[in-house]
Amino acid sequence: MKYLYGFAVICSLLLWSSCRNDFESVPSTGNLEFSRDTIYLDTIFSTIGSSTYNLKVYNRSDEDVTIPSVRLGQGESSNYRLNVDGLPGKVFENIQVLAKDSIFIFVETTIDINNLPAGGNNFLYTDQILFDTGGNEQKVELVTLVQDAVFLFPAQIGGGMVETLTLGEGENATQIEGFFLEDDELTFTNEKPYVIYGYAAVPGNRTLNIEPGARIHFHANSGILVAQNGSIKSIGAASNDAEAMENEIIFEGDRLEPAFADIPGQWGTIWLTSGSVDNQFEYTTIKNSTVGVLVDNSSADFSNVQIYNNANVGVLARTGDVVGENMVINNSGQSSLAIQLGGSYDFRHCTFVNYWTNGFRSFPSVSIDNILETEEVLFVADLVQANFTNCIIYGNERREISLFRSNDADFNFNFSNSLIRFEDTNNEFDGNPLYDFSNPSLYSNIIFNEDPAFQNTNLNNFNIENGTSGAENIGLSNVQPLVDLNGTARSTPPDAGAYESTTFPEL
Repeated sequence: MKYLYGFAVICSLLLWSSCRNDFESVPSTGNLEFSRDTIYLDTIFSTIGSSTYNLKVYNRSDEDVTIPSVRLGQGESSNYRLNVDGLPGKVFENIQVLAKDSIFIFVETTIDINNLPAGGNNFLYTDQILFDTGGNEQKVELVTLVQDAVFLFPAQIGGGMVETLTLGEGENATQIEGFFLEDDELTFTNEKPYVIYGYAAVPGNRTLNIEPGARIHFHANSGILVAQNGSIKSIGAASNDAEAMENEIIFEGDRLEPAFADIPGQWGTIWLTSGSVDNQFEYTTIKNSTVGVLVDNSSADFSNVQIYNNANVGVLARTGDVVGENMVINNSGQSSLAIQLGGSYDFRHCTFVNYWTNGFRSFPSVSIDNILETEEVLFVADLVQANFTNCIIYGNERREISLFRSNDADFNFNFSNSLIRFEDTNNEFDGNPLYDFSNPSLYSNIIFNEDPAFQNTNLNNFNIENGTSGAENIGLSNVQPLVDLNGTARSTPPDAGAYESTTFPEL
């Protein structure tokens, strides 16, 4: 009987605890606590949804609490959306929070700036999450900056299909979502940002002109394609504010939240297709792409260009005709600069580095070859020249250059007055003529493996420190450009890389 009595007591306790009803909780009395009192949903483009943000609501008391009302201040007309403890909506009643417990509220928004009061290109949209009513009411502020933009996208052609571009011919032809820019769309100004969906193509015999201060944003799997005989002129100007970069042209993804500021692979590439001509990039920053610029049997000049956070490659050139000066490329899943299938290249005062930390990297900062291997064919082309003068080639791997040639085509290259990381501790490359560092026709005045003393590789800051950098005073004099990426006149002899050395500010 004692056993049965004990069993009955346990069962009654279990039944009592499992059958508690909401009426056993007490109404909230204005004593809820919140993980923050204002939720800033960061800047979004008009009509593009925000990320999801969360708020934690705490009940610190010893009693279960029922919140009679949780609602958006603008009710059902609000442009914010809530999910309260798993329930979607904008107005909620009788939300329970257990004693010494908490619930999550998730917040999102999508706002069409055309439906808001007139306020220029930017509008600060606000609302509140209100808890309870009357004297017990508590609130959390919601704030979002909505930015207007010029949206460019493929046309809808019915049946759920959109406009496409055809790449290649015959059996090798492929389709990608994209569209040709009209004549009145071939100038990008700095009046509003541009947001591109799919690939915006520059037609043959047309030029896309991008003015100083323009901002171009790409949705996922989007980019710019320059057709045969077409051109892109991304001509920015030096900025007075190094952080604002007000005069420089910036290509990046369309997610403006800080969490996306340095995420690789958010969009596709700027594709200079075969036969495109006179492509120019000056005072331009390209970031967070899959491939920053794909130079495909075409020409391109880069001056004062920075390319960061590339899921694959910063500049991928196949039989390209490329000139680069004051370039900086960093943080690439493969190589920062990849030269394939020959071509002609001349780089002066460039910093090609790779401090990729998002996973394993098996490619060097700079790779050069005169072949392109597909599943069916091995293509070979002459490497007419690949000259690197007054450059830094460095990174977080032991060997940051790779050279591979086919003897069926020319393979001409030269490194001079540069700082290179190449540690061959096991003498794996002894006897390979491509790595004969004593051959002055290939390597002249090279400094190997000395610390370049970059200011902050994590922040893509590749200024070098005065007095400690291995790149200091090793350059060949009178090599263009005579000013560095900061606009500082170069010394005699100059430093290698895109920057003259400077004294770093004390932390």
